[in-house]
Amino acid sequence: MTGKVLIVEDDQAMAVALRDGFEYEGYSVQVARDGADGLKVAAEKDLDLIILDVMLPRMSGFDVCKNLRSTGNATPIIMLTARGQEIDKVLGLKIGADDYVTKPFSFMELMARVEALIRRTHRQSETTEDFHFGDFHVNFKKFEVTRADSPVEMSPREFHILKYFIEHRGEVITRDQLLDAVWGYGSFPLTRTVDMHIAKLRHKIEDIPGDPKHIITVHRVGYKFVA
Repeated sequence: MTGKVLIVEDDQAMAVALRDGFEYEGYSVQVARDGADGLKVAAEKDLDLIILDVMLPRMSGFDVCKNLRSTGNATPIIMLTARGQEIDKVLGLKIGADDYVTKPFSFMELMARVEALIRRTHRQSETTEDFHFGDFHVNFKKFEVTRADSPVEMSPREFHILKYFIEHRGEVITRDQLLDAVWGYGSFPLTRTVDMHIAKLRHKIEDIPGDPKHIITVHRVGYKFVA
């Protein structure tokens, strides 16, 4: 799995190490040494991934990310944050970053995150408008779910949970991930709220809600969607 990567990092040793690592893995790499240059390259180039440090000269990584997302640029972004800066992680995800890695990190850890993110992005692009499973048809554009051409009534929250499951199908999703993705960081519902919504959703898409075939419980972890 290869592609075009932009590394926005002002620390020369880190930038060189990342460039060499990605090139060794077969990626085409560009490096920008400050936020303003990074934003310029990201806006002009067709990229598969951006590795974006938070602390940058001229323009912070947060501002770069926010600017790109505000102009409709959906290139996947992994932010690099300092150890212990939990607020950086929360803010980065809130303004549109897709993932974050805390320094210091191993290159193998970063590559695992990169490959998972690119797989997920490709999967999402394949299901941006329509998705079929069993005799269900999901239209993401119209926010509609039908079963054998009959409409299935769903609340906006239930639809977003189903959409998130479909985009991450085959992956084990924790309750915290669902809370972050569907409810957002601004609200603080309990994890049992997730379970209640899952139970309602199962009644709408499972033949036997007590013996589900699509939304599988992974004990002590969360759930997995199987199409």
